[in-house]
Amino acid sequence: MKVILREEVSNLGSVGDVVEVRPGYGRNFLIPNGKAVLATSGNVRRIEHEKQVALAALAKRKAGATEMAKRLGQVEITIRRRVGEQEKLFGSVTAIDIAEQLEPMNLGVERRQIQLEEPIRTIGTFEVPVRLHPEVTQTIKVHVVAEE
Repeated sequence: MKVILREEVSNLGSVGDVVEVRPGYGRNFLIPNGKAVLATSGNVRRIEHEKQVALAALAKRKAGATEMAKRLGQVEITIRRRVGEQEKLFGSVTAIDIAEQLEPMNLGVERRQIQLEEPIRTIGTFEVPVRLHPEVTQTIKVHVVAEE
């Protein structure tokens, strides 16, 4: 039986692929769970149209992310923290702290988009990547300074 996948199915294919499956698998699992539809000529045309609409939406989101990346490239934030011996922070600076500093700037950056590998535990200037889109990443400068 031939079906068109509506979402990615492991070991079978990705969205929009026309695949051959056993009739029981298609009838009892893929189609009832909304993971696939029968591969009729009407469904093929509909899926192609949905693909084009999705590609246009992806291109629009990427353009928006590229525009935001230009604005983020000029951003520098300063975070003040209490410091102990050897310029080590009491606590650390996390992605949540950086997102809170970016919030008043109305840039629309969420905590999950900030790609901080590990919390910052010393004072200094750090380049922190922000992933705006799967293909668009921009770095911002974060200055961690001692609280006076």
